[in-house]
Amino acid sequence: MTIHTETEPHGGVATLPEPQTRAHVAVQTVIEGKRGADLLHDPLLNKGTSFTEKERDAFGLRGLLPANRTTLEQQVDKILSNIRRKATDLDRYTYLVSLQERNTTLFYRVVIDNLSELMPIIYTPTVGLACQKYALIFRRPQGLFISSEDRGRIRELLRNWPRTDIRMIVVTDGERILGLGDLGSCGMGIPVGKLSLYTACAGVPPEQCLPIMLDVGTNNTALRDDPLYIGLGQERLRGPSYDALVEEFVSAVQDVFPKACIQFEDFGNSNAFRMLSKYRDQVCTFNDDIQGTAGVTLSGLYSSLRITGGALTDKKFLFLGAGEAGVGICNLIVQALIAEGLSEAEARARCWLVDSHGLVTKGRTDLAEHKRPYAHDHAPMPDLLSAIEALKPTALIGVSGQPASFSEPVVKAMARINKRPVIFALSNPTSKAECTAEQAYTWSDGRAIFASGSPFPPFTLNGKTHVSGQGNNSYIFPGVGLGVIASESQRVTDEMFFVAAKTLASLVTEDDLAMGRVYPDLQRIREVSAQIAVAVAEVVFARQLTRMRPPSDIAAHVLAQMYQPVYEEYV
Repeated sequence: MTIHTETEPHGGVATLPEPQTRAHVAVQTVIEGKRGADLLHDPLLNKGTSFTEKERDAFGLRGLLPANRTTLEQQVDKILSNIRRKATDLDRYTYLVSLQERNTTLFYRVVIDNLSELMPIIYTPTVGLACQKYALIFRRPQGLFISSEDRGRIRELLRNWPRTDIRMIVVTDGERILGLGDLGSCGMGIPVGKLSLYTACAGVPPEQCLPIMLDVGTNNTALRDDPLYIGLGQERLRGPSYDALVEEFVSAVQDVFPKACIQFEDFGNSNAFRMLSKYRDQVCTFNDDIQGTAGVTLSGLYSSLRITGGALTDKKFLFLGAGEAGVGICNLIVQALIAEGLSEAEARARCWLVDSHGLVTKGRTDLAEHKRPYAHDHAPMPDLLSAIEALKPTALIGVSGQPASFSEPVVKAMARINKRPVIFALSNPTSKAECTAEQAYTWSDGRAIFASGSPFPPFTLNGKTHVSGQGNNSYIFPGVGLGVIASESQRVTDEMFFVAAKTLASLVTEDDLAMGRVYPDLQRIREVSAQIAVAVAEVVFARQLTRMRPPSDIAAHVLAQMYQPVYEEYV
């Protein structure tokens, strides 16, 4: 189903079919009783110097604001000028977070209209550095911190949040932040950043979003020894006590925010797989590291077929990294291959993993449970290069967090085996990428089909400019979340990520492919997310995963849910 949109003067925002914007509905639910400084200090309602004369009189704002009134457009121009004068990306991140904390509408207007420029600032790669420096740049809470010392009163803590209609929660325990490892409570930057993308990329209303940190300690001794560290200065909670804390949290969410979807983010491998397995059939939840990464990668593989030719069933996939991302991608590829006619055993045989000990094979006795479905009969291979030479894969996918692991010999081996080698270096942030775009193109004589988790600039080789795609989960999870919210789904299923991947691939244009990009232009992300949300909602209604009656026009219903960052007149 195609969603046709118009654009606002600042570009890229879908026009809603209703006469009132989604923002207007939110305003009417929270404006009551707010006056003066309280109104200015509420980021959802604050308009700064854009309050009208009538509003200044009605809400006691006279004297609290300078006399000259500015428009939203003028404010945007001022913010952009200030951002571009900052010396570093971390300075830009801190400035934007400060803006988000005081004026939600202005923040999202700036970000949405300049997404290609600012998404690398508010999320990867800059958010990784921001998490490492979080104790220094933390100013005011943008979400809830729930520690292991709060056992028995998590419901009470959830009720301390000032908004009641929460639909999307992103929660982490900070153990595996991007490719940076255990950052404890400093990992709060990830849920905050993810939810910013839900709103910027898919229009999920910001008042319906809640970032949560489960502070169970950290095994990062440098953090524990830092007097400025913001979390519990103890070793990580493990075992039954950890599971009981998570159980109380999940149960409390069902009571306090019964329509909320819980996205687990950046948990350690063992906990991530266990929790997904335990809760996916009980509550509305998913794990973006496992399922979202799988969706965006599968979509890139579908798009690459339009360049390489052949069918997905003809290909062989080799992964460097056998954790949440690698196994999650394999699982979704297997579903796709089964849908195209292979048996489950045949589909699994197309997917191979390399971990820190070499090729994952049945003969190994050191395999974690999640790796075993992809342990095949094969002679041991000690490293990635030997595995490539033996298996001759058509696609090489990096989800290892090991920088420079796609070395020149590795890329050249893939280029020798394949006319158009598919090389996805998906680890984040940029410092953890398995190789750069320049390296992939140079070492393959410009023949690589390349995508990366963090963005790389265009690269020109032999007169041809290659614009690589960013295989970032932001192409998938915001649209999936919007579809789940719009349909009030009670579960999140792998089928939703499968249809999201197919939808995303269908939106890649011939012009995108011609420049080497296997994903759509990032500036189209709200259109993309809306299309994905419609596809997901169709699955929800078809599988009867909701009590909601299907709307007569699902596309119009989805668009009507999307937040638009415009100033409403309060009087």
